[in-house]
Amino acid sequence: MGVVKDTDVARRIARAVVSDIALYNAKKVEEGVRNDTLFDLLKEEIVEGQGYYLSRVDPEIAKSTNYFDQALVDVLLKPAGHIPSKIW
Repeated sequence: MGVVKDTDVARRIARAVVSDIALYNAKKVEEGVRNDTLFDLLKEEIVEGQGYYLSRVDPEIAKSTNYFDQALVDVLLKPAGHIPSKIW
C-alpha cells in the first residue's frame, strides 16, 4: 500500500477510520456525549486512528486539509445528536 495522493481517497480514509472508531466504541460514544467527555474517553482510539490516517495519506494533503477532524464531527459526533446531553 502506497501513500494516497488523491484528496477524495484521503477523505474516504478519514471517514472510514472514524467510522470504525464509532462502531467499535459505541458505548464510549454514548457515555462521552451524555457526560461531555467524548474526546477524553476516545483519546487513545482517536490518536491511533489519526496516526493510521497520517501514515496512509500524502503529508501535503494532511497539512493542507482537515479531513480527519471533519470526519470526527460528521461521522462520530453528528450521528450522536439524538443522545441527551448538556452540550446540545
